[in-house]
Amino acid sequence: MALHTLLGANGTIASALLPVLQAEGQQVRLVSRAPKSIPGTESIAADVLDYEQVLHAVKGSDIVYMLVGIQYNASVWERDWPVIMRNVINACKAANARLIFFDNAYMYGKVDGDITETTPYRPVSRKGKVRAGVAQMLEAEMRSGALKGIIARAVDFYGPGVTDKSAAGVLVFANMKKGKKAQWFLNADVPRAYNYTPDAARALYMLSQSEAAFGQIWHLPCVSPALTGRQFIQLAAKEMGAKNSVTVLPKWLLKVIGWFNPFMREMQEMHYQDAFPFRFSSAKFEKHFHFTPTSYEAGVKATAQWYLAQP
Repeated sequence: MALHTLLGANGTIASALLPVLQAEGQQVRLVSRAPKSIPGTESIAADVLDYEQVLHAVKGSDIVYMLVGIQYNASVWERDWPVIMRNVINACKAANARLIFFDNAYMYGKVDGDITETTPYRPVSRKGKVRAGVAQMLEAEMRSGALKGIIARAVDFYGPGVTDKSAAGVLVFANMKKGKKAQWFLNADVPRAYNYTPDAARALYMLSQSEAAFGQIWHLPCVSPALTGRQFIQLAAKEMGAKNSVTVLPKWLLKVIGWFNPFMREMQEMHYQDAFPFRFSSAKFEKHFHFTPTSYEAGVKATAQWYLAQP
């Protein structure tokens, strides 16, 4: 039984990964600034900006999952992400632990066509430049052989229990639950890739168990072809028993909202992902692991059932 340590244990992906690890009989350590006490797991409080605390948190670990989320602010990212990545890399090297970094797709920038693991980094945002930098930091360590690591990338996600950390959760399922019309950012008529959280969690564990997976970048399971916003909302409306209609939020309105909402203001540089086709390919993972991503029909149905069951 290996020790799997989750850095950022209170986040969405950690919450989905924990039951997978427990079902597999693995030993689990939860690490965050204020980790929850969950039966059958060990909890350690640590600040990833403090190297000694990170080193203490990962000591004795076999696998470390870097699932950390920080304030959604470009200036904070530029200041903190390089420090966090260096701390985690050095701590894992000192502890002789393997590292799986749960990454996003910001570093690719605007891409015409499918985004694959070999797509060049051409970030068009401040946050994208930060993510390219920390990814390259980890890639250099993997290439040198100093650290056994994996970069596991995902895009925006949805699934049971996923609420405020998901655009689909906030704009579609939560609105429908309240009897309101679904909303979508900028353009509801272009394909927009999503990861289903149970698939992402299962894939992280599968990667951790594959010796051949280390030293590589992997895109986590994502259905292809991606649905358009209208197609996604049509499925959700059917399962939620809601009206199949959408209010598309235009760029000027999002800008106005950003005057009063810091998160929405920070989202503006990322809206190319909503305005243009955003196709994320997980063909490499699917082929290597003989994995079929959960269909949108099944994923939306399970997500809708969860939302409908909430008080």
